[in-house]
Amino acid sequence: MSESGPPAALLSMATERQYREQIVRYGHALHQRGFVAATDGNLSVRLDHNRILATPTCMSKGEMRCADLVIVDMEGRLLAGRRKVSSEIGMHLLIYRLRPEVKGIVHAHPPTATGFAAAGVALNQPLVCEVVIGLGSIPLAKYGTPGTPELTDALAPLVPQHDAILMSNHGVVTCGTDLSQAFMKMETVEHFARIALVTHQLGHQQPLGAADLEKLILVREKYLGGAQAAEREVTGSGNGAHRKKATGQRELTREPFRRRRVSQ
Repeated sequence: MSESGPPAALLSMATERQYREQIVRYGHALHQRGFVAATDGNLSVRLDHNRILATPTCMSKGEMRCADLVIVDMEGRLLAGRRKVSSEIGMHLLIYRLRPEVKGIVHAHPPTATGFAAAGVALNQPLVCEVVIGLGSIPLAKYGTPGTPELTDALAPLVPQHDAILMSNHGVVTCGTDLSQAFMKMETVEHFARIALVTHQLGHQQPLGAADLEKLILVREKYLGGAQAAEREVTGSGNGAHRKKATGQRELTREPFRRRRVSQ
């Protein structure tokens, strides 16, 4: 081996193997936690600018092996793998196209969060400070038939602003700078949904006030700035202060936290 280190091809092979192991591990974790059943759900990792490693169609996430995964291009065409590509790959490709920093995506059907999605109720109330800091708000996309442009059309307006989205009568999709982040965000969504459900059962919610929410938005700015090295500017508007990243990046305002349902 030369002093300059191992060839790039060997490093690429090692990295792809690690990504395969990650997808299998987190797929098993989704199944064990009851976030998916039967062949539900899918996971993916961005390998490079034109290759996506993803779970195949019709495969239990609790039984997957590394060799079961497929590689597709940014048009969803199969590049490598012996199994068929999931019909929901378009959802993943949309997010990768709109969010260049995203490297991992998880789609699952965690029961409580999916219950909110089936009831047409967004998880957009600022009830728990950690959720505001970690995810901002969790909006509800209108229904779109899985595996069709209807679904991607419904998600497209929300993807640039949100790392976790409920899909009406369907499930949840989360994304992150790596697969681990996407998986933990899925855990956070389901955990918050359980908390929100308890507030509904108690018959009362106590959302954070505007002043406290502004403080948390500042904390979130610092959190995201450290994690993603994103520069932001602070401006004012008639609806209160809002802060945004540099042009082309995500914006966070109090608007997502207003109580609302998505019209079907």
